[in-house]
Amino acid sequence: MGRRACSRPPILPCRPAVTVMAELLQFLFSGLTVGAVYALVALGFTLIYNASDVINFAQGEFVMIGGMTSVFLVAAGVPLPLAALVAILAAMVVGVGLHKLAIEPAKGATIIGIIIITIGASIFVRGMASIVFDKQFHRLPAFTSEIPIIVGGAVILPQSFWVIGGGAVILVLMWLFLSRTVLGKAMLATSANRLAALLVGINTRMIVTLSFAVSAAIGAIAGILVTPITLTSYDIGVLMALKGFAAAMLGGMGNPLGAVVGGLLVGLFEALGAGYISSDYKDAIAFIIILAVLMFMPNGLFGRPGVERV
Repeated sequence: MGRRACSRPPILPCRPAVTVMAELLQFLFSGLTVGAVYALVALGFTLIYNASDVINFAQGEFVMIGGMTSVFLVAAGVPLPLAALVAILAAMVVGVGLHKLAIEPAKGATIIGIIIITIGASIFVRGMASIVFDKQFHRLPAFTSEIPIIVGGAVILPQSFWVIGGGAVILVLMWLFLSRTVLGKAMLATSANRLAALLVGINTRMIVTLSFAVSAAIGAIAGILVTPITLTSYDIGVLMALKGFAAAMLGGMGNPLGAVVGGLLVGLFEALGAGYISSDYKDAIAFIIILAVLMFMPNGLFGRPGVERV
């Protein structure tokens, strides 16, 4: 007989240790999968914040645009790779339009004013999506097989590896872009000191626009990767923005590494909380993380205390 995982009276039988471990692995794999998506959303928050000091609460809508556009194009007979490319371009157009039509004209507005503008933009995009698409839930077919893989007793969908691997590839590409290209270095210079970057000849307005386009593309890719696992609809952007913001705050707003770590941690906390406490509190975990960071760790895990943005 296998050893039991706990010690209880005979009237309350315990589950085998193997079952407990398989359950834990299941929660960990699920948490890493959704955490990779939250990390990408948080990275989008970070890019825009670093370039423009704007906290863009419309970031979750880019995830929705990527998923919904891909779903409807594939349903219309467009091959998935082409549908994904069109969805990414559509999200980039919306991101640039958000900056040019809503953020840039409000130059000089207070932080609260900018946040309200991005929330209003999110509501507008959501309303347009309900008209252009519909209000039903949709999913994409899996990129490869849908036959689950058993690892240590836990069931993993092959699409989860696409999500985690795709997120890792995007992070590597972002690191190469920021460290090895002229545009990337200009973006870093703008995030460090916009006035100094302007004085040395960097077109900071173009860099800020580029940051919105890149963050929109990252959000759309996240939506495309995760839609075969979780259903998508016109209104998923609200929760995605909330959880991505929680991840960015936990990691330290403005820190790309913190965004990644924060996203993975939020995903793990959410999966473990839903599994061991109750799934009813799954979406409340992001609120709890935001409150905990504000009260006990306002600079996040990797944030720098006392930094004055110029």
